[in-house]
Amino acid sequence: MPSLAYKLTNQTFPSSFDNIFIPSVNNSDMNTILALDQGTTSSRAIVFGENGTPLASAQREFTQFFPAPAWVEHDADEIWRSQLAVAAEALSQLGGSNPTPKVRAIGITNQRETTIVWNRNTGIPIANAIVWQDRRTAEFCEQVRRDGLDKTILAKTGLVVDPYFSATKIKWLLDHVEGARERAERGELAFGTVDCWLLYKLTAGKVHATDVSNASRTMLFNIHTLEWDAGLLQLMDIPRAMLPKIVSSSGIVGETDCEGLPRGIPIAGIAGDQQAALFGQGCHLPGMAKNTYGTGCFMLMNTGDKAPSPTGGLLSTVAWRTGPPGSPASYALEGSVFIAGAAVQWLRDGLGIINSAAEVEPLAASVDTTDGVVFVPAFAGLGTPDWDASARGTIVGLTRGSNRAHIARATLEAIAFQCAELLQAMQHASGVVPHELRVDGGGTNNSLLMQIQADLIGIPVVKPSVTEITALGAAYLAGLAVGVWSDASAIRESWTQARAWEPAISRDEAAARISQWRRAVARARGWA
Repeated sequence: MPSLAYKLTNQTFPSSFDNIFIPSVNNSDMNTILALDQGTTSSRAIVFGENGTPLASAQREFTQFFPAPAWVEHDADEIWRSQLAVAAEALSQLGGSNPTPKVRAIGITNQRETTIVWNRNTGIPIANAIVWQDRRTAEFCEQVRRDGLDKTILAKTGLVVDPYFSATKIKWLLDHVEGARERAERGELAFGTVDCWLLYKLTAGKVHATDVSNASRTMLFNIHTLEWDAGLLQLMDIPRAMLPKIVSSSGIVGETDCEGLPRGIPIAGIAGDQQAALFGQGCHLPGMAKNTYGTGCFMLMNTGDKAPSPTGGLLSTVAWRTGPPGSPASYALEGSVFIAGAAVQWLRDGLGIINSAAEVEPLAASVDTTDGVVFVPAFAGLGTPDWDASARGTIVGLTRGSNRAHIARATLEAIAFQCAELLQAMQHASGVVPHELRVDGGGTNNSLLMQIQADLIGIPVVKPSVTEITALGAAYLAGLAVGVWSDASAIRESWTQARAWEPAISRDEAAARISQWRRAVARARGWA
């Protein structure tokens, strides 16, 4: 077992904030919402107006740590500092407006499953955050499956047993950080996903809470009762005292009370990034589906107020709850692709065949086909539908004539193949064929990728006018709570299309290409 070389830092407030102008909360009747979008590789803040238009934004990358093979970590304090910095920067951009818009509320959306444990009294994390991509608990997950407990977990949580989710990460920290388990049992430690951590920091430690969408990704939450499950806590040996309070996705849960931001802004919306994107895309009705192209890809289909049966490797997850505690939640089917944009980053940083992510599209377009090259980017195992933590990245079909353009095109095809399998599984599980797939995320800027995607799934791929849809979803949830938007129908009516890609190949050709993809996946599975 690799040693635990964690850097634990005291919180410091950047001196660069000293001269930043922060507008008063109450100096105008113009309404805006500040959305905090905390992602896997960067923190963003976007201020949205009443019509859903971005008015100001800022973004900052933070450090990725890879201390051992298949381990991925973040410094939770660096996450907070970066998120605070971009929030202050975005608000400072409003200072030139006359009058300065009034910030009515804050909405939080976040990378999900990433696990942070900290000291309740000092606010100092006991170790680096374990990121959702991290696979260090694969062996324990395999033991849970051998013990036959996976079906019980699936029935309660809608989740397969996999290192992806938070529960086994919490257990690992309690078992491997010296003294952690004893401190947790004494009630000295707090667990949270990233939303919970930001809420705690924004409120100066006054609020330790998470919303139903993030709770449903921990593998400790019963999606039917909408409560923490005592049996799962016992199975994972996790003290109940560590866990946050469960709140709705839309509703005031606290107010800002931190240095660097105006005090007293209501924090009124929280949702995991994929659920926030589903909400921001206006997919509020059963059968509507969206796909987000980021570091990974995540496809969700709204299934209404009933938790769907998770079949075909899909997950059943809570989409959101906009009413008070005790009110029904909305649910979704979800499929997960662990490596998407990260595969393009690997072409840049690992292979060095491109200098920037933007170069992949013209390089891939310089050839008409991959000439038989198939790339399975299983760097962190495979998600839906295979859920194979032992799979590893594989390139097959190479010949002496293969070149970097073929590999670039195979990378884009790999992203589209994985997502096509998600939609296919959802259609089988729900019996519903969406009339379109709404898309968002950085990958939608790659027109070749979007065309390949439409070709494979056989329905239009549609991109909205507002590209920052995840942050917009968090803003909508917060704005609903404070009356900026009257109801969900008003949000749906504001959704507009920027572009659509129509399928251009036959269904037989698409099926043949997916069949070849499955042959390559079979060779990648079970490698580690």
